Formats: sequence, C-alpha cells, structure tokens
Amino acid sequence: MPEIWLNYGMTDVVLDIKAENLEQKIDSDAKIMEDQAINDKLSSLDLKKPMELVVLHNSRSIQKIISSIFMMCEQKSFPFPKILAEKKIMNLVKTGLPEGSSINEFADTDISNSNLVFLSEVEFDGLFGYETIATRLIRQFGEESMLSAYAKRKGNFPASGQISESFQEAKKFVDGFEIQGIEIVANSAGIVDFDIGHPSQTASAIKTLESFGIRDIGEQKSMIISTGKDASNDTLNKSLSSMWNCSAAIKKDGLAVLVAECKGGIGSGSIQQFIEDQLRLEQLQNPTKYVDGIENLLFLSEIQKKFQIGLVSILPEFYSKKLNMIALPGIKQAMGYILKTQGQRQKVSVVTDGARMLLR
Repeated sequence: MPEIWLNYGMTDVVLDIKAENLEQKIDSDAKIMEDQAINDKLSSLDLKKPMELVVLHNSRSIQKIISSIFMMCEQKSFPFPKILAEKKIMNLVKTGLPEGSSINEFADTDISNSNLVFLSEVEFDGLFGYETIATRLIRQFGEESMLSAYAKRKGNFPASGQISESFQEAKKFVDGFEIQGIEIVANSAGIVDFDIGHPSQTASAIKTLESFGIRDIGEQKSMIISTGKDASNDTLNKSLSSMWNCSAAIKKDGLAVLVAECKGGIGSGSIQQFIEDQLRLEQLQNPTKYVDGIENLLFLSEIQKKFQIGLVSILPEFYSKKLNMIALPGIKQAMGYILKTQGQRQKVSVVTDGARMLLR
C-alpha cells in the first residue's frame, strides 16, 4: 500500500491508498538551487544601505532567503535588515528567523518607502493567472484597483496560468512605488530560482514556474488535492486557488477533494457574507465594490456545475454545506467517500503541491 504524505497546515497527514486505486501521484519536480548559487544571486542586493524585508507570507523558502541575507551581512559586518510582517503571521514568521533577528508589525498603508523589499513565492492564481508580489500588494492595498482587476477577469471561470488584463492591472498598481521585491520560485523540496527587482517585473519568475509546474495529465474522474504548504491553506479563500489550478483536469460529474486545514478560517469577506445570507450569487457578476475573495465565490459557483468538491478542513460543517461542498472530517474518510460514491475500483489522482502546479 503506497504511503503518500499531504500537507495539512503546519503538519502532514498520510493518505493510505491501495496501489490498485492510485491513478498517479502528481508533484512538481525541478532542480533545487545550491546554497552558493543562492548567495551569488543575493550579492546583487546593496546590503550596506538600510533594508526592510517585508514577509508577505511564511514559507521555508522565504526563511531560507532571510537566513542567507543575514549570514552575508554578518560575514561583511553590515547591519542586519529589519523584518516586517502582518500581525496575523508575525509569530509564525518569528519561529523560523535566524538568531539575532527581530520582527515588527507591517501595518503601513504607505508602501512608497524605497527601503522596502517584499518577499513572496510565485504561485498560480485563478483571477490574475499568477500570484506574485504585485498581485499580493494590489489585494492588500488597492481596493479600487481590485474592482477594476475583477471587472477585467477572463469570464466566470478560473484563468490560472494565463496572463490576463487583471494581471496587467496589478503591475500597473505597483508601478508607481519605488520598492523592490524578491520573487521566489519554489516547490516542496526548496528554492528553484528567484528574481530581485521591481515587483512589476516578474516575467522570468513566471516562466520558471511554468517550466516545471505545468502538467498535461488528461481528464480525471477523482482527485485529492493538497496545496503543498501551510501558507497556501491557511484560509479557505487562499486554498481554493489549488482547486482552480487542477479544475481543467477533472471530468464532468467528477469529484475533487481539497485537503486544506484553514486554521485562519474563511479568509474572505465575500464568502463570509454569502454564508451569512448577506450576498447572493446574482450579485457576483458586476459588483459596485470589490470585497475580498469575490472571484473565488464566483469560480466556486461555476465550477460546481461541472464537478463535486469535497473539503477536508477544520471549518464547521455548516460552512461547507452552505457552500455546497462535501464536508469530510479527515483524509481517511475522504478516501472512503470516494470509493463509496465512485466505486471500489476507482482510480484516484493525488496532487501533493496544488498551489504550484497547473494541470491540464
């Protein structure tokens, strides 16, 4: 019996699946950068001048970049950069920081400080095509620009892996800020590559992700999807991107199970409003105001016309039912549900790194 480990929040859970039920295990595969190559590339940073590293989400790859920068500063007797993060992830980021570092809350609405260097990993995204520093910043600071980006979406289905007008809107938003970014391309094994520069310049990072993250697998009847890292399943809103990345490879009337802890809850004002009956599906097409996560609510309502979605999470069952998702208490029960409803001989494809994979 194959043993497959899937990320679930800060831990991994094991999926016990019989060999005859495993269609394929799908993981991102790429050559990982050696430490020396990372340091060589980071040497283009001017470490002598004041620097404030803004962590947009937590991951092992981001921690690796910070540790490498600190080591280089120590070797050259340069001052350590300041580290900033949103209050909700400060403690999480702090646990992985190098000795001698401290972290402060990034609560500024002003992102025009030229000392700021933003750190994040590139992923696929249903609205923008790709999740980059630019798209993270427009989501966080550009409410009006987000309404325009949402209006320019490619239809009512996810457009993961497609450069869209929405993505151009995100680039336009960050163009006016004199900031820098470290755009990391990674998989579950480590850093594959990274770019240093203005967040509006992400082309090569996107190309690198495409080079190992896109897989043609044909249409599958049953699929279990893990996001690959806890920062991508911290909330339901964030974890849904992994579902969109795999949706083109799921057959009509098929079943996809998303494994996402969602310890941060829903993570979307729009989805919360829908659950509380304050927002109707008819209002999703042309809203007068952007409320975070509205695109995921729209995509969910459309995708569910094609196939069923199950959810393994710690969210109340009431939430799942309200969103027309099948609530499953654990990975073992998820496998049992698939075999019960799809047949004991059902072949299941398992995706271990859904946030950084695009299946077709």
